[in-house]
Amino acid sequence: MFWKLLVAVILSIAAAFLTQSVGVTVATFLIAVIVVLIIEGIRVVPQQQAWVIERLGKFHEVLPPGLNVIVPFIDRVAYRHSLKEVPLDIPEQVCITKDNTQLAVDGIIYYQVADAKLASYGSSDYVLAISQLAQTALRSEVGKMELDKTFESRSEINHMVVSVLDEAGRTWGIKVLRYEIKSLTPPEAILRSMQAQITAEREKRALIAKSEGQRQQEINIADGAKQAKVLQSEGDKTAAINKAQGEALALTTVAEATANAVRQVAAAIGEEGGMLAANLKVAEKYVDAFGNLAKTGNTLIVPANLTDVSTFVSTAMTVLDRTKASLDASK
Repeated sequence: MFWKLLVAVILSIAAAFLTQSVGVTVATFLIAVIVVLIIEGIRVVPQQQAWVIERLGKFHEVLPPGLNVIVPFIDRVAYRHSLKEVPLDIPEQVCITKDNTQLAVDGIIYYQVADAKLASYGSSDYVLAISQLAQTALRSEVGKMELDKTFESRSEINHMVVSVLDEAGRTWGIKVLRYEIKSLTPPEAILRSMQAQITAEREKRALIAKSEGQRQQEINIADGAKQAKVLQSEGDKTAAINKAQGEALALTTVAEATANAVRQVAAAIGEEGGMLAANLKVAEKYVDAFGNLAKTGNTLIVPANLTDVSTFVSTAMTVLDRTKASLDASK
């Protein structure tokens, strides 16, 4: 402002030396002062920005985006704030968990100026205040959890930190939109222990899966053997039934054949010359029987009385007669 007035004075002095006229000098000075007042009285605020105006050192207003007019020499732009969402990186810090384990944690905050007046006069440095409060809230939340719990509760930690920051940021005119943990880094010894635990867990799962596979394999083998035995027993049962039916059929066939043969013999005896043929046949069988007995050993068996042959034949014929009579009676 003052250097602009100084420029107006210099222009007036230059006009006085060049024109040697008091009127021209005064007119030049007045025109320069008017131009300076116009320049100082007009402010163009960019979009998504808020300018805080102080009048004689006291807060007066917040200029909205666009063309604005202020009072030169009395009003001044004291603060300029961006209303955009701003990311703020939180430095890494060491936190102590509930089970007394050190854990290095870093994150990032996304905030936005919600009230330009409070952001100007509520805190001397709201960025530093948010950063320090975020670290404090993070240490407090991590200290409530055990190490294993912190890895699976990132969203819960983020939510709690945002709640604390948002409540405190209201007095600073700041709206904390979200907080995100970038990394959780335990000590090297803890990392090795966790890796060993993960490896053991995976080996345990592999052994369980292998044992389940073997168990299922044995079940399948036993079930297959059971089905094979069932099928074999069914086959043996069918074979036995078929064999019994075959033997029964064979016995029936033999019996029927024998009965037919007996009927035919009986019928043949009843015909002319049949009795003589029967006598001849019985005698041949008798002689053959004695011949076979003689062949079974070194001793030759001869009937004591050869007339016994005729007696035997007579007896056999008597039996045949009775058989014939019974057949005739059955007819």
